[in-house]
Amino acid sequence: MSDAHTPGLPYENVDSFLAYALKVEQEAALRFGQLADAMGAAGNRAAEKIFRKMSLFSQMHYAEARARAHYHEVPEMRPGDFRWPDLEAPETAAIWAADPLIAKEQALEIALDAEQAAHDFYAAVLAQTDDPEVKALAREFVIEEGEHVGWMKRWIAEDKANAPHDWVDALEHH
Repeated sequence: MSDAHTPGLPYENVDSFLAYALKVEQEAALRFGQLADAMGAAGNRAAEKIFRKMSLFSQMHYAEARARAHYHEVPEMRPGDFRWPDLEAPETAAIWAADPLIAKEQALEIALDAEQAAHDFYAAVLAQTDDPEVKALAREFVIEEGEHVGWMKRWIAEDKANAPHDWVDALEHH
């Protein structure tokens, strides 16, 4: 088991869990911001708007995770210290989404995939941990990411019905 100054796995202790949670949101905000910039440069305003909103949501989630970490000694972790289920942090949107011809529907599906990956990551941490504090935090993150998955599914349904997206619910939640 690692201590607060040694990078560990997210299910080992609260400090490592928070380091992972911060990195998940930081990477998501960065990638969604990059995708929004790429879509803006390509003139794809619909995809740009979706990715910009997702970047904003990730920035807000990062701030929330940072606030939770305030009283903890979150370890300094280098990129190679993290052990992700795939090559990148779970909520990092697919890089192929930088295709300037991406449709609005595809942008929403990419965002859904990113949110689902984050949910699945926290669910795996919840299933693997024996630490009661990590279990409590992971449960909160599973619930929160589940809400995000629900929003994405609703926005996809709204898009298919040509209805306007209600981004306000998500913004007011945070």
